[in-house]
This record gives sequence, structure tokens and C-alpha cells, in this order.
Amino acid sequence: MSPEESAESRMARVHATHAAPLLRFLLSLTRNERHTAEDLVQETLVRAWQNLDSLPVEEENARRWLFTVARRIAIDAARMRQVRPPEVSLLEATDLATEDHTTSNALANHSVHEAFAALTDAHRTILAELYLIGASADEAAAKLGVPVGTVKSRAYYALRSLRSALGEAA
Repeated sequence: MSPEESAESRMARVHATHAAPLLRFLLSLTRNERHTAEDLVQETLVRAWQNLDSLPVEEENARRWLFTVARRIAIDAARMRQVRPPEVSLLEATDLATEDHTTSNALANHSVHEAFAALTDAHRTILAELYLIGASADEAAAKLGVPVGTVKSRAYYALRSLRSALGEAA
């Protein structure tokens, strides 16, 4: 970098000179996944900006430096994708959401309603307060006029009864 050239102007020159060749190189490494290649170009140029003093002044040496950094970033990104579960596109996710589960949902809903109806009034009231209305144990206790410990105890036994009834239905 010459003394009169600012860091911003040097990065603008580096970007103008090397961004397109880097993109072509990274497209080949990412099997033409354009958005991934563009992200990798951006990360490479960010690294160049962060290490501008290490970036060689000569264009050919700067290109080698950038391509080496880009290749390493691409390898790291590929390794990270192997560790993570596969990504699902939005179109695939909407296909999954439209599958017809109406019958199984209706049967499950019916089973829950029957199990809930089989509970005692006290247990139904506690579960309704805590889970349907969303009240805290303290709020439910104040509303029902019972101690907090009673609310917690009834909720425990109500859920246990509900679980038992649903287990028998399955």
C-alpha cells in the first residue's frame, strides 16, 4: 500500500480486481451454489480487510493470498455443514406442512378430550387455569382460594391421571 493510498481505497481496488475471479473460483468449490459462494467471497474480503497489512501489495501475490484464504474458508464451511443437520428449503418445509394428518389429529384430539372429561372437576379446573389460561401457580391459587401447594399437588395428580388415561387410549 502506498503512503497516499487509504485503507478504504485499497479495499475498493482489491474488491474491484478480485471479487469476480473469487466468485468464479468459489462457485466451482460450492457446486454452483451462488448464495454460498457469495457469502464465502464476502467472508474472504472481510478477512482481507481485517488483515490488510498482511495482504501483499503486488496483484498476483494478493490474488494467491485471497484464493488461499477463500479455499480455507470454503473448507471450513463445508466441514461445518457436515456437522449440522441438513438444511431444508422453504419449499420442502411447506410440502411437509401440507401432508394430510387429519384423521390422526382428529383421533388424538378426541382422545385428549375424553381423558380430560374423565378427570375430576378440581383437576380439570387446575389444568384449565395453568395450561389453558396460562396462570401461574400463585395466580391460580389466589383465584381458586386454595394454597399454592394444593394447586401444585392437584396439577401433579391431574397430569398423572391424564397421562394414564392417554396411555390406555394408545
